[in-house]
Amino acid sequence: MSKSGSIIIAEDELYEPDVDTGLVDESRLLRKIDMRVVPWLGLLYFLNFLDRGSIGNAKLYNMETDLGITDRQYLIALTAFFFPYALLEPASNVILRKVRPSMWLSSMMFAWGIVMMCHGFLQNYGGLVTLRVLLGVAEAGLYPGIVFYISCWYKRSELGTRVAAFFTSATIAGAFSGLLAAGISHMDGVAGKPGWSWIFILEGLATVVCALASYWIISNFPETAGFLTKEERVFVIRRLRDDMQFSAGGEEFKAQYIWQSLKDWKTYLAMGIYMGFDGPLFAFSLFTPTIINELGYKATTANLLSVPVYVWSCIVTVIVGFMGDRLGNRGYINLILFGTGLVGYIILITSRTPALSYFACFLAASAIYPTVPNSVAWVASNVEGSYKRGVTLAMAIGWGNLNGAVSSNVYRAQDAPWYRLGHGIILAYIAIGWLSSAAFMFLLRRENERRDRGERDEVIDSDNSAEEMNEMALKNGRFETVNDARRAKGDEWSQFRYTL
Repeated sequence: MSKSGSIIIAEDELYEPDVDTGLVDESRLLRKIDMRVVPWLGLLYFLNFLDRGSIGNAKLYNMETDLGITDRQYLIALTAFFFPYALLEPASNVILRKVRPSMWLSSMMFAWGIVMMCHGFLQNYGGLVTLRVLLGVAEAGLYPGIVFYISCWYKRSELGTRVAAFFTSATIAGAFSGLLAAGISHMDGVAGKPGWSWIFILEGLATVVCALASYWIISNFPETAGFLTKEERVFVIRRLRDDMQFSAGGEEFKAQYIWQSLKDWKTYLAMGIYMGFDGPLFAFSLFTPTIINELGYKATTANLLSVPVYVWSCIVTVIVGFMGDRLGNRGYINLILFGTGLVGYIILITSRTPALSYFACFLAASAIYPTVPNSVAWVASNVEGSYKRGVTLAMAIGWGNLNGAVSSNVYRAQDAPWYRLGHGIILAYIAIGWLSSAAFMFLLRRENERRDRGERDEVIDSDNSAEEMNEMALKNGRFETVNDARRAKGDEWSQFRYTL
């Protein structure tokens, strides 16, 4: 029976034992991976977030009036985006693991760039709803796909900083979108098109160009990455396996890995955590210019005043990502961040002063944006098995995104300028995130303690006599070798320890 801390992997279980990795410089290799993997993914997500939120900027430049739609119809169009966007994400991550990331991610990007450009030629409400649905289909899977892809490259203690670095592109997009929209709006009348049309056309065109380049720039998974030498690829796989990522180096697809995710309590608490920040995230990105505008500022001024909010959230996101990797206490960080968000939205609900409400926007941003990469790294670090991790992340992110369908409807025109109802609903979302994080941390700690006591030990035929195969061990599984146990059970293996 396996005992805590007693497992030593046999020499013949070493990944490609005939390859000598003694000359590989780990620090230099990590920098090489960082430069090749993270920046371009950050650019993709920058464009993704920019395109997704551009409709909020376009709204300030008479889009509703030109299309002849009401505020309610505008909200319905926003809502239509989220259903295909959320529901298609789990399947997308399974496909990503079976297909080359360079092909799958680039194709998604090309498709949504075309759809975004088509927004610039809208004529009516029906066209708007149709394009928002198509945009949801095209963008589905990009964010969970990128998160899953990054998790296949880095150790658990390295993941937070990289996810934060990639996710800061969302905050930069939030800041840049206001500046970009303000500039593009001056093209009003060019080629007979209003300024809001050019916002969609030019941003969509930039996405298409980058998508074409992505087919050659995005690398595949570590075991086949062309920019690494054979020794470097083997070194990456070995260091990941040493970090309890046993599926590194490739994993054969089995339906049981999907089932493991579906029956795991961590999946559903992760969905609660993601719900807690994704609902507020979408509402914040779509409506921040409108909220500031309703506080008495003109459209262009409102867009420009949203820039410092996003710059601040970018800074906080980087700091939190660094602290999460160094301290390792991602659960406590989540509780602090969600707590800050609760304070921010309580102020927004009670404030009747534009300056105070604007300050609360900074509190809200500094809570919402850093929580995303911190939670992503926390959940990904506690799910092992590449297919299981891919499905769990996609389900959590998909459920969080589905709540965007709700949060995109909470800021109604009749509630202007203080939007008490909308702020109250977002406050409830953040409270759910806080409670889910607390429960996730408590249950992970309890499970680690049970494993320390040997309550989850498996029967290993090569190590145990028949007398040792007690009822508890048989309940936890019987395997020929330790490596068979860890491959089959992933993070449910008795020697796997969850990070808090």
